[in-house]
Amino acid sequence: MIHAAPPMIVVGLLFGIGLYGVLARRNAVLVLIGVELMLAAAGLLFVTVGSLTSDAMRAGQVMTIFVITIAAAEIAVALGVILAVFRARGNVDMSQPGESE
Repeated sequence: MIHAAPPMIVVGLLFGIGLYGVLARRNAVLVLIGVELMLAAAGLLFVTVGSLTSDAMRAGQVMTIFVITIAAAEIAVALGVILAVFRARGNVDMSQPGESE
């Protein structure tokens, strides 16, 4: 049986770093990396809570598989959008106005 404190500390650190990456960065790729860190924190939280409870269905681990699947789909779509924006504007800086503004 594991103790809950160390994984929860790692979850808090991962989520905090990801939140900082989303809020403080202007580059779209770095914002996307921040979102992925937050999704990784959610997956670790699901696995931690799932291992602390005696669930026969292993709901925490199953939810982590769903989070990983959603993260893979999200990264594919987001990178496609970022690539299209880069081709249209020449950069992926989110603080600069677009062509139409």
